[in-house]
Amino acid sequence: MNSPRERILARLKAAPQTAAPLRPDWAPPAYDASARKAKFKAMLEASHADVHEVTAADWPQRLKTILANKGVGNMVYAPATPAGRQLADSWAGSGPELLAYDRPVEDFKEVLVAKADAALTTARGGIAQTGSLVLWPTSDEPRLMSLLPPIHVALVEESSLTDSLAETIRVQGWASGMPTNAVLVSGPSKTADIEQTLAYGVHGPKELIVLLIGKD
Repeated sequence: MNSPRERILARLKAAPQTAAPLRPDWAPPAYDASARKAKFKAMLEASHADVHEVTAADWPQRLKTILANKGVGNMVYAPATPAGRQLADSWAGSGPELLAYDRPVEDFKEVLVAKADAALTTARGGIAQTGSLVLWPTSDEPRLMSLLPPIHVALVEESSLTDSLAETIRVQGWASGMPTNAVLVSGPSKTADIEQTLAYGVHGPKELIVLLIGKD
């Protein structure tokens, strides 16, 4: 028993056994539909996200206006998804340039890192309690799309909002299968690593635009 590893393990094994602490009292939040949407928006906006209520029909044009007002020149999108096809059909060559993510990441890395102003992804759901988007990256919409461009645009259906992460896991059936990674986004990228001064966009997008799709 000379190695540090062996000594550490021996001390751990010799330590007195104590009962695990009791779980804290916790009751999941429960909102009605109106309060759920209001909570989701309030939490996201408190984290400096821009939230816009749109419809399934008008979101491409609303997005074009939003991006034009910000001076966005281009946006990466997934042409193989229903949202990507709707976007391309609606814009039809107008608005910011659309950059199709239609090739291996090795061939698209320079665009994502150095050229793209924004990227559009769809969200699998949203969590009202924390104001979080639930992303399950796919080969059509890989995780890099929500991490590298300076502006992340996310589409989320109001009908997919849940009250809590626990409810999301249950409703979406996470126990029966999950992707390689699931991403929860609760605002633009931010850090306070340096002197506890909060800075945005250091490790990821500095802006988050959420299009909340309600009923037409």
